[in-house]
Amino acid sequence: MRNFTTNLWRVLFTIPLVAGALLAASAHAQQEGLGDTELRQLMQMAEYIGVDYSAAVRDGKVVNGDEYAEMQEFAKLLADRSQQLADSAETQAIRDEAGALQAAIAGKSDLARIKAHTAKLRHGLLSISPQLSLPPTLLPKADTQALFEEHCAACHGASGHGDGPLATHLDPPPINFHDRERAENRSLLGLYDAISNGLEGTSMTAFDQLSEQQRWSLAFYVGGLAFTDTGMSAAKASGLRLQDLVMYSPQVLGEDKSEIPAEAIAALRANPTPLFEQRAAHAADPMDTARSQLQKALAAYKQKDYTTAHTLAVSAYLDGFELAERTLDSHDADLRKSIERDLLGLRTQLNAKSDPQDIEQQVLAILKRLDHAQSLMQESNLSGTALFIASLIILLREGLEALLVVIALTTILLKTGRKDALKYVHFGWIGAFVAGFATWVAAQELITISGAGREVMEGVAALVAAAVLFYVGYWMHSKTHAQEWQRYIQKTIDRNLTTGTLWGIAGLSFIAVYREIFETILFYQSLLTQASPGQFGALWLGIAAAVVLLAALGWAMVRYSARLPIGKFFASSTFILLALSFVLAGKAIKALQEAALIGISPLPVTFNFDWLGIYSTWQGVGLQAAILVAATWLWLRGRKSVATGSTVKA
Repeated sequence: MRNFTTNLWRVLFTIPLVAGALLAASAHAQQEGLGDTELRQLMQMAEYIGVDYSAAVRDGKVVNGDEYAEMQEFAKLLADRSQQLADSAETQAIRDEAGALQAAIAGKSDLARIKAHTAKLRHGLLSISPQLSLPPTLLPKADTQALFEEHCAACHGASGHGDGPLATHLDPPPINFHDRERAENRSLLGLYDAISNGLEGTSMTAFDQLSEQQRWSLAFYVGGLAFTDTGMSAAKASGLRLQDLVMYSPQVLGEDKSEIPAEAIAALRANPTPLFEQRAAHAADPMDTARSQLQKALAAYKQKDYTTAHTLAVSAYLDGFELAERTLDSHDADLRKSIERDLLGLRTQLNAKSDPQDIEQQVLAILKRLDHAQSLMQESNLSGTALFIASLIILLREGLEALLVVIALTTILLKTGRKDALKYVHFGWIGAFVAGFATWVAAQELITISGAGREVMEGVAALVAAAVLFYVGYWMHSKTHAQEWQRYIQKTIDRNLTTGTLWGIAGLSFIAVYREIFETILFYQSLLTQASPGQFGALWLGIAAAVVLLAALGWAMVRYSARLPIGKFFASSTFILLALSFVLAGKAIKALQEAALIGISPLPVTFNFDWLGIYSTWQGVGLQAAILVAATWLWLRGRKSVATGSTVKA
């Protein structure tokens, strides 16, 4: 039991290490060259030059030597750092534009030419940057104003005119956010980065102690002070996305989207609520997300930006289509399988070796099937009966694996006479429920958890749980044929089932349940989009029925296992735990493949046994085959020990 304790904790201790390594690998795989923060700094420098150049040079003459020296310094940094970008057609254009900007500043060119260079430079940097993450909503205006008064008013003034009590002592002076000309040339992204990172060479410090939502709320607030809500936003700004409003200044938007009246853009800077509502409605449909990300992936591929194309293709599946799979299954399971197969296969072909025409045809074919799937789900809403069945199956399917682990741990403690230790198992699964719902709430209100991050979390948890379950199954198998088992229990269990072991059991209970909770909530969210308010009763009835079935199954398993002789109990429990290890190992590989951390090598034949965690890839089948071989070896070893009258040591 002492070895069991040590090894169990050793396996559980690897969770943060494995998760960290995989997340680091994910970050490395998704980006080459400069990091996201460095790219944003370059964008901020470019925007700063475009905004403040007029304070340094006018009519071809330097009017402020310090400002001009700063313009030259920033231009040199842009030129130097752009050389560190990974080679591609886009990055070469960025290097050329940075060099042209540096030459234009050296030649004291006019403001219009400088702005043209900085705008093109920001466009280029934005095109190779990861997709911008925005909070689902902003803080209420009263809360944002309170934040501004607490953190900003001392310098910028209570109303944002740059006339705070400390303003007279600062050089350069604080920004007047009501300066319309300056505001026309500042993007909300630039303001957010200034709030987050500060501005070097000024008294503007970083406010990184504020949450992401607080910083974005402040950026939108100060970015809108120079503008007036004209009431034109909803009717006149069609085609303008929230991302566009954030990334580009009103002047650039006016040039790039001339069909949108300047008054409408100004109104959205003053009140961006309609765009947040529009984005929320758009994000509610996973199919729209899948289609949008897939189209962006094709555009990036055509520009030979293969890294971005791959990242967007992964997002099309994980952040979009996967969330609609359960609903689509109830309409057309074959269509769901074909779209899933093609989306997973597409990402492996987004490289320089593939034929661009073939890639475009594949993407168009997938988009066509996504349209068909979406219309199928919209035109044939789920009936009350279908919604009830779908709701029941989701919870029953996701909950059964976790239930089996919790029941196995419970019965082990009951069989060993440690009813007092059952509370540790309960600590684990109750804590998993709390953590699961807390993660979901955080994902809705505070942070953005990408589909890849979700799959990494699920894959790592499943992999660690599979390893722990296999070890526990091996340990129990070693006791199956022990003739002195009862005496072993009496002599050692009270002494060696220490607090460390018990918390290890609680940890396993937590892992087994937590990995199911967040995914289950996401599936129910997707299911709700297919239900009318009058059908919510059927959904809740399905949840209640699944809970009753799971409770009945749990009661039956505990009752039946309690009546088994000790040897048969350990034999049956060993089989269950090894089977769960087999299933979770397959699902772990699938999750990590979907997150693009493990390659996908399909077998010659296609099959899918989701309940068993068996999928047609060499990686998954290979790991499961290794588990089967190890389990068979344990079985043969146990038979040999019985024949010789010996016991297997744990």
